[in-house]
Amino acid sequence: MIVEDDGTGIPDAEKEGLFIQNAEGYGHGLLLVHEILALTGITIRETGTFGTGARFEILVPSEGYRIV
Repeated sequence: MIVEDDGTGIPDAEKEGLFIQNAEGYGHGLLLVHEILALTGITIRETGTFGTGARFEILVPSEGYRIV
C-alpha cells in the first residue's frame, strides 16, 4: 500500500530517524505506527523525494491479510 502527499517531503538525512525513539522524544511521531504494524509483520518505510512530497510504502506479507 502506498500513501503519499504533495508537500515538501522529508530530507534524506531525517528519513532514518522517522521510526525510532531519540533523545529529544519520539522522532516525528511514527515510532508507534512502526511498532503497531510490526506486531503483525507489516513494515513501513518512507521512499519519497525531498521537494516533491512524502511517500510511505506499507508492505503487508502475503500471510498478513485475507480477502473475505
